[in-house]
Amino acid sequence: MLRNAHLAGSGSAGPRAHGEARLVCLDRVDVTVQRTPVLRRLDLELRPGEVLGVLGANGSGKTTLLHLLATLIAPSAGGGHVLGAALGASGCAAVRPRIGLIGHQPALYPQLTLAENLQFVARLTGRTADAADRALTAVGLAGAAQRRADRCSQGMLRRTELARVLLTEPLLLLLNEVHAGLDSAATGLVDEVVRRVRERGGGCVLVSHEPDRLTGLADRLVRVLDGRAVPVPSNVERSEARR
Repeated sequence: MLRNAHLAGSGSAGPRAHGEARLVCLDRVDVTVQRTPVLRRLDLELRPGEVLGVLGANGSGKTTLLHLLATLIAPSAGGGHVLGAALGASGCAAVRPRIGLIGHQPALYPQLTLAENLQFVARLTGRTADAADRALTAVGLAGAAQRRADRCSQGMLRRTELARVLLTEPLLLLLNEVHAGLDSAATGLVDEVVRRVRERGGGCVLVSHEPDRLTGLADRLVRVLDGRAVPVPSNVERSEARR
């Protein structure tokens, strides 16, 4: 579980979303990657305080969807907004600091220690080194803070990325198979991080191949199928998720 570490003074994540009707709104979005259509006429909404679970087969476009929501790629057709910024427009740069993305592979510098990785993020976002240290303590890594990232287990790297989320306080949190590599003692960390995002009026999108992880955390589920986000009815979500 998350350590009871005080993270106050770690900086502001920007305006809160309580007054925003939708954090994400995608309208008939197409995304083509290397001339291959991946997403097709996809519609999606995410409201403040909501957690959305995303299912789908390998290669269905789940990761592409997360990259789209992170404003790292632009639509090939259609349109949408993320945190008020139009996708593909210059305004995306202003909202990226309010977006947290944990992908398949850890986004850490292997030659830096865990503490140095977090302190680097702290400097970039106007926070203090002490705030970075407190975030590592909060995820149970105080004793490993001086270990280089390339000498850490996958679970330790995942914990460090969750510490980065605690440090930066994103308004939109995007998690791609975040439970992969986490030990059983760390299963509560994801729940706690998601809870904190909810409480500040943010939203989360979780991609996972473990349906029980999603049905326990998500308010609703969608399946990426033929490039679209198809709602999974609540009364069949568990049986559908396992197919």
